[in-house]
Formats: sequence, C-alpha cells, structure tokens
Amino acid sequence: MLAEDKTTMNEELQEEVAAEEKTEAVFEEVKQEETTAEAEQGADSLDKDLQAANAKIAELEAKIESESNRYLRLQADFDNSRRRAKLDLEAAQTYRAQSIVMDLLPAIDNFERAMKVEATEEQAKSLYTGMEMVYRGLLDALKKEGVQVIESVGTEFDPHLHQAVMQVEVEGTEPNIVVEEFQKGYKLKDRVIRPAMVKVSQ
Repeated sequence: MLAEDKTTMNEELQEEVAAEEKTEAVFEEVKQEETTAEAEQGADSLDKDLQAANAKIAELEAKIESESNRYLRLQADFDNSRRRAKLDLEAAQTYRAQSIVMDLLPAIDNFERAMKVEATEEQAKSLYTGMEMVYRGLLDALKKEGVQVIESVGTEFDPHLHQAVMQVEVEGTEPNIVVEEFQKGYKLKDRVIRPAMVKVSQ
C-alpha cells in the first residue's frame, strides 16, 4: 500500500510539473507575442519619429536658404548704396565749383562786351588795361578749377556743345559748320555747364 501511495504521489507530482511546464510555455509564448508587438510598435514609432525629424530638417534647411538669400540681397543693397555714395561724393568734389562758375559767367560775359569797345583816350586805355587784367585773372582762376572754353567757330555743330540760334547759307562753307559765336560756352571738366550760342551754316 505504501508503494501504491508513492506511485500515486509520483504521478500527481509529474502532472503538477507537466502543468507547470505547460503554464510556463504559455507564459513564454504570451511574453514573446507581447515583445514582438512592442517591437513592432517601437518600429512604427521610430519610423514616425524619423519622418518628423526629416520634415523638421527640410524645414530648417529651407529657412537657412531663405535667410542666406536675404543676407546676400542685403549685402548687395549695402554695396550698391556704398558705391552710389562714393560716386556722389566724387561728383560733388569734382563739380564743387559749378555753382560759383555759373554765377561768374554773366560777369565774364559783361567783361568781354566792355572790352569790345575801342578805347581812344589815354584814361580809357588805362581803364581797359585794368579790366583786361581782372578778366584774365578770372579766367585763370576758373581754369585752375577745370573750366574750359568750348571751341566753336570753324568746328562742326555739336548739339551737346552748341546751341544754334541761327542758320545761314555761307558760300564756300560746308553745311553744319559753326560760322559765328554769339556767346561763349563753357565746360567744367567733362560736363557742359553752358553750351555756346552760335550761328550755323546750312
């Protein structure tokens, strides 16, 4: 009877071990399924995170390119402004005397008209000599500033340098030639500040 009890106990023990092993197997299977599901979920989450990161990188790259273009445009505008300011300053220095020259030209014209009058008396001749000295002094001062008289009589008419007020037929003269000057023209360096008033052949 003791042997039967021992056998029964062994059988029960084996059944319990088998049940326990089966439970552990089921537990392992469930655990593996959960791990696989978690891994798949993790992969999906990682894929979404990667897509979001790529989208953010693309957005930041576009922003950098936009800011870079904006910077280059600002740099170009600044360079252009600096160049314009430099040119304006150079022009102001080059033509600084233009205003005073324009104010002096009528006085020079009057000197020239007065000097066309022929002096007969001794006193008038002395006065003429004094006027001529002042006139020459004015011209020399203007020449130092870059003022030049525009050549007119005998040259071809140039609308940039001459202002035609009359046209006449002159024998032996080709057409479009300046035959007489009514008022002198002047240039300040390379800029015409007053065109010469002339008569032109037809």
